[in-house]
Amino acid sequence: MLNSKLPEVGTTIFTVMSSLAKKHNAINLSQGFPDFDCDPYLQQLAYQAMKQGHNQYPPMRGIDPLLEQIASKYSQLYQIDLDPGHEVTITAGAAEAIYSAITALVHVDDEVILLDPAYDLYKPAIILNGGKPVIYHLKAPHFIVDWNEVKSLITAKTRLIIINTPHNPIGRILKEEDLVALESLVQETDLYVISDEVYEHLTFDGYTHESILKYPGLYSRGFAVFSFGKTYHVTGWRVGYCIAPKELTKEFRKVHQFNVFTVPTPLQYALAAYMEDKTMYLQLPQFFEHKRNYLQNALESSRLKALKSEGSYFQLYDYSELSDKIDTEFVQDLTINHGVAAIPMSVFYTDPDPQIRLIRLCFGKTDATLAAAAERLCAL
Repeated sequence: MLNSKLPEVGTTIFTVMSSLAKKHNAINLSQGFPDFDCDPYLQQLAYQAMKQGHNQYPPMRGIDPLLEQIASKYSQLYQIDLDPGHEVTITAGAAEAIYSAITALVHVDDEVILLDPAYDLYKPAIILNGGKPVIYHLKAPHFIVDWNEVKSLITAKTRLIIINTPHNPIGRILKEEDLVALESLVQETDLYVISDEVYEHLTFDGYTHESILKYPGLYSRGFAVFSFGKTYHVTGWRVGYCIAPKELTKEFRKVHQFNVFTVPTPLQYALAAYMEDKTMYLQLPQFFEHKRNYLQNALESSRLKALKSEGSYFQLYDYSELSDKIDTEFVQDLTINHGVAAIPMSVFYTDPDPQIRLIRLCFGKTDATLAAAAERLCAL
């Protein structure tokens, strides 16, 4: 009998809930992808790249025009001087970037600090590489990090800490004081950092994104991960990128080249051309803040209580006034009997509180979709 490397892992909740939504014709506010299309001009650029013959393997690291556009972007945003050929790598989505970075860093018995709740990719990737997840529990409803408590978790075996800002699923962002505290911690202990920043442009209420690229003490020992799918509404393209110092990128690419090797050529050329217009990502905060507000306002008369979302396209809702069912049962009932699919919060915890009564809703949808979902939810 096969000895599973992940005996406790089943099919991801996102696949389960999207399948359930499809089966019962429910409105899908569970999985994090838009139900509206990307810019037709971006589609046209991809088609043009195919017609121009960009259909064979690109360089393993990514095509130079795209690497240069990325380096230019962060030079303008954070005044960081990146070497596009040696510090930027195009990946098969952010997921591959995170997995490759973990694999490059983590050895057997290394400890990795996770801020729980955490995106469900992190823990299995650590375990597959022989590492041990060490959990710091973020406490609802404010989910504030006490960096002194994080420091108390560090041992001689601690190799890495993974952060995510804006955070999926809780919709909070790390502030300047958080990054300053983490930078001090890294310099004291020689930790490495993986910073999942896929929702970098989705920040609300005047908040700005705090990237590790702004903090030399973090970037010198860090991998910053980003997603074109989240930025340009093309999650199905599966194109992301990882930015890291030269020596870390060298190790990252050793894994990347034997993981996926490279990423579809015409999509890279399309994205390189599309990035020339900076307004396409600079307008995203207002675009998604409207959607957050639209859904929250539409649910004001419901018995769901919104927890503040500062970023991402997710918002948590407390359903304790509606039901005492555990969240996994509640979302199944919500999908099957009331026609709206959500994600139960407990799946993001290593050791979930059985009293948790929170669900995650994705508001990255059309206003018509959000209105229809709100109508059903208000009827509960």
